[in-house]
Amino acid sequence: MTLGPIAAVLLIPVVAAVLLIPVVAAVLLAALPGYRLTARINVVATLATFLVALSLFFGRPSQTPYFHVDDLNNVLIVLTTFVGFTTSVFSASYIGHELAIGRLTPTFLRFYHAMYQVLMFAMNLALVANNIGLIWVAIELATLTTVLMVGIYRTHEALEAAWKYFILGSVGIALALFGTILIYMAGRPVIGEGADAMVWTSLVARAAEFDPALLNLAFVFLLLGYGTKVGLAPLHAWLPDAHSEGPTPISAVLSGLLLNVALYALLRFKMLLAANPAALAPGPLMVTMGLISLVFAAFMLYRRRDIKRLFAYSSIEHMGIITFAFGMGGALANFAGLLHMTMHSLTKSAIFFAVGHVAQVKGTQRIADMGGLTETHPVLGWGLVLGVVAIAGLPPLGIFTSEFLVVTSTFARSPFLALILVFGLLVGFAALFQRLNTIAFGEPRGERGETHASYIPMFAHLALVLAAGIYLPPSLVGWFQNVAKVLG
Repeated sequence: MTLGPIAAVLLIPVVAAVLLIPVVAAVLLAALPGYRLTARINVVATLATFLVALSLFFGRPSQTPYFHVDDLNNVLIVLTTFVGFTTSVFSASYIGHELAIGRLTPTFLRFYHAMYQVLMFAMNLALVANNIGLIWVAIELATLTTVLMVGIYRTHEALEAAWKYFILGSVGIALALFGTILIYMAGRPVIGEGADAMVWTSLVARAAEFDPALLNLAFVFLLLGYGTKVGLAPLHAWLPDAHSEGPTPISAVLSGLLLNVALYALLRFKMLLAANPAALAPGPLMVTMGLISLVFAAFMLYRRRDIKRLFAYSSIEHMGIITFAFGMGGALANFAGLLHMTMHSLTKSAIFFAVGHVAQVKGTQRIADMGGLTETHPVLGWGLVLGVVAIAGLPPLGIFTSEFLVVTSTFARSPFLALILVFGLLVGFAALFQRLNTIAFGEPRGERGETHASYIPMFAHLALVLAAGIYLPPSLVGWFQNVAKVLG
């Protein structure tokens, strides 16, 4: 007898905890008034979820038709719950300031904390799901949740950004749904009717027997659909607006986590096509979209006047690099893609932690009004400088390692593609430091408000990125190598 999804999750205690802690916390936070209490509950709930996720390092539950944990999603579950926890710590001080200046009301604050936990639930569900339909539902839930949070300030610009995100996200998720249906249709003649033909582990085991024409068509829709969620150009239009108008903690989660979750779903389907020798190779499509995103975003960095939009385009650039690496495939490029995904999540969320407090102390997001930050707010200013140095790929930080591996593996196989890749990296590098010079150095400009921020999340992330650039533990290297081989 096939287990239902609720029964299946209850038989897997760790998966149950990773999913149920955010659900219980969301219900509690929706009911409780008061900022201090709800902020603390939000932090405690995300910490508890992270600690439970860590236990997956020491043992994994058996798979069911609905839930599955392997090396690939294990990495992302731990990364997602960790960044979710540190972002909740940053959020406590950031949102407290927003409440104090009247940008958020107590009612919207209660809604914000509840939606934060719903978002964590949705992302965790997408990562542990073994059913391709359940993955789609989870990513759709995450999209709807972030749409509501982007528009939480209720300004004209925030509501416009939320609607834009909703419309473009809905188009993307509809394309992904059609691709998912096509995968089901390809699997049905081999596996049979019903839910069994939607179980990813069953699909990948029998993928060699599927109709390659259906798989090819499905992947095109899936790449366009989930590629919209990843923020790949030219499907990226929602991302800069959502980042610039929503609360900064949500920008950190969007860039650091939700884009990864969408790319994870795409990688699962890439593995399906790779298991069918008659299907098209998905790599060239991903390489093309990755390079377009990298080069396009690198040039767009020069035109940004809003600091959150600047780093939104930086996210498009780096998701392009990651997609390119996975598209190239092979042990080294996949290893580099996994490492870059991890380093980007830690670094970009740290940058948004800094940016959020910079915007608060300066009273604006305009880059032109932020000069001399290292002089007026030295800890915050130098934290931002370190974050930009890291995201630009300078040694000895972790993104340098991952970008070096991507470039060298590409040079060995396709020097022409490597030249385009390096060109995009250099263009983006120059643009970031041009903007950094305006923000961090020179004559102080703009307001000099006080900040009561917690800098621990920002520097904790940057310390991990620095440590990864200097030394990667052999156990972690071995784990990533194993995942890289599985990805093909």
